[in-house]
Amino acid sequence: MIKAPEHVLKVNAYVPGKPVEELERELGVRNPVKLASNENPLGPSPLALEAIARAGQSLNRYPDGGGYYLKMALSRRLGIDPGWIILGNGSNELIDIAVRTFMVPGDEAVMAAPSFVVYSMSVGITGGKAVQIPLRDFRHDLPAMHGAVGPKTRMLFIANPNNPTGTINYKAEYDRLFSGIPEDVLVVIDEAYIEYVSHPDYPDSMRYLLEGKNVLILRTFSKIYGLAGLRVGYGISKPGILAQMERVRAPFNTNSIGQAAAIRALEDEAHLAKSRAVNEEGKSLLYRELSAMGMDYVKTEANFIYMRVDDAQALFNALLKAGVIIRPMGGKAVRVTIGLAGENMRFIDALKAVLKTGQPKI
Repeated sequence: MIKAPEHVLKVNAYVPGKPVEELERELGVRNPVKLASNENPLGPSPLALEAIARAGQSLNRYPDGGGYYLKMALSRRLGIDPGWIILGNGSNELIDIAVRTFMVPGDEAVMAAPSFVVYSMSVGITGGKAVQIPLRDFRHDLPAMHGAVGPKTRMLFIANPNNPTGTINYKAEYDRLFSGIPEDVLVVIDEAYIEYVSHPDYPDSMRYLLEGKNVLILRTFSKIYGLAGLRVGYGISKPGILAQMERVRAPFNTNSIGQAAAIRALEDEAHLAKSRAVNEEGKSLLYRELSAMGMDYVKTEANFIYMRVDDAQALFNALLKAGVIIRPMGGKAVRVTIGLAGENMRFIDALKAVLKTGQPKI
């Protein structure tokens, strides 16, 4: 039997949720509400949908392997040269590309715990070691992460806002981190949810990059832009860093429909504003209702809420029977995506029903 290397076999495979249609069939639940994957409940911009229809007429042709027009659109939006941009099949792929570019077996990467699971998965697959530093007050403990950087450290990951807690780190914390981080460590700042952030002290990661720090900033069209199914992400860094990553990037890694949709999505400021407004309204409603029920939740700067419970899997199973899909995050925490008003109330009503029965204890 063919066997993968031991370091690969130690990595737990990512477990996706079942399709909504399959859950309907298995549980007999009609019109379940999916609040598990941090998707934009409004869907894509109408401009993006028009671009998708047009691009679909040329599917016999390979996509633009360099993403020229999307890079130019991002260049105009960000005010940087297109040579500072790399495209990925979602920001997930860019995490993997960065790790495979800059790490070899035995190297280390520092990250928070809990945070986005793909960081540790990608590091493990390369034979590297994920040095995981516990959150402090549900936020990245940047001083402790800095202290964990050693001679074998090649990368340091920061999710800001953090997934799954929705919390952020602030400007002064970034200043202290970057004042002492070694030159041979690449700091990866994952900003998948940046468009939802409203806190005035949120740091401008581009500033550190333009000051010459070794930074890779990751962003995506999967969240607020509503294009999760098309898998388009992008990275921003020094051309010298990206030139090395381009050696690892697979040809045609972003498809033609995704590129076309992303370009038009960038133009639709009205859809972006509406998406933010829907999220803020849903956040306020959920805060109010969860507080009234005495639930233990963490305030968020993203489009999801992290809740501490006694038994995450039991709560997940109970809500699933009511047609509400959330994400269990281990033994005593769940993550709930902020949806449309009706979806949020359906979650609240189902949660109230579970609390009323007292089974399971949450």
